[in-house]
Amino acid sequence: MYAHIRRNPRFTELVAKRTRFAGILAAIVLIVFYGFVLLVAFAPELIGKRLFEGSNLTFGILAALLQFIFFWILTLVYVRRANGEFDDINKELVKAAWKEEK
Repeated sequence: MYAHIRRNPRFTELVAKRTRFAGILAAIVLIVFYGFVLLVAFAPELIGKRLFEGSNLTFGILAALLQFIFFWILTLVYVRRANGEFDDINKELVKAAWKEEK
């Protein structure tokens, strides 16, 4: 069964698409996360700047909150694509393998 799936060109397409998509999302996460860390290290005056006069909310707190929200959105994007396009290709592969097996 597994040999039939691996021989199918759609399997290679699925692996390539999923790897490329996960790699892009991982790169985005690393850039955003380490960008924030670099801001903390090299621009502490920006991170500590209050959003408006008399507020306890700083740019750093807002940036960290937005970072978590952004990561949740990226997770949602991945889950939707995985449960949609990737699962559809996976079902197609299994169905084709069952037909070849019989």
